[in-house]
Amino acid sequence: MKIRICTLAAFLFVFSSASLMAQQPAGLLQYDTKLLRLSEILGSLHYLRNLCGEEGTQWRDEMNALLTAEQPNAARKARLLGAFNDAYRVFSDRYSQCTPAAHEAVNRYTKEGISLSQELVDRFGN
Repeated sequence: MKIRICTLAAFLFVFSSASLMAQQPAGLLQYDTKLLRLSEILGSLHYLRNLCGEEGTQWRDEMNALLTAEQPNAARKARLLGAFNDAYRVFSDRYSQCTPAAHEAVNRYTKEGISLSQELVDRFGN
């Protein structure tokens, strides 16, 4: 639970502070690449954490928070949602029950999400 709180805090901080800096053209491609990866991580976690016993829409809610903070145009929103949904589908095709490998993937993606969120704040935040 402590990891989840830290993860959510990091994600929300990124969403609220980084979008303004990302409007600069030089950083937009790097920012969007990292934001797409973060969307994939959220989609992966949404499937895997629910598969392994965490109930609810929590990771979809985090994706919605990202979209709210970013206020993307229709094409950008489609790319971000596509990354989330594609990652969700990849794991739903591979795992039908929670396994040690699924737990390891959750741990790996959680760590990567925290690290990526911090990198986004450090590079693009206010």
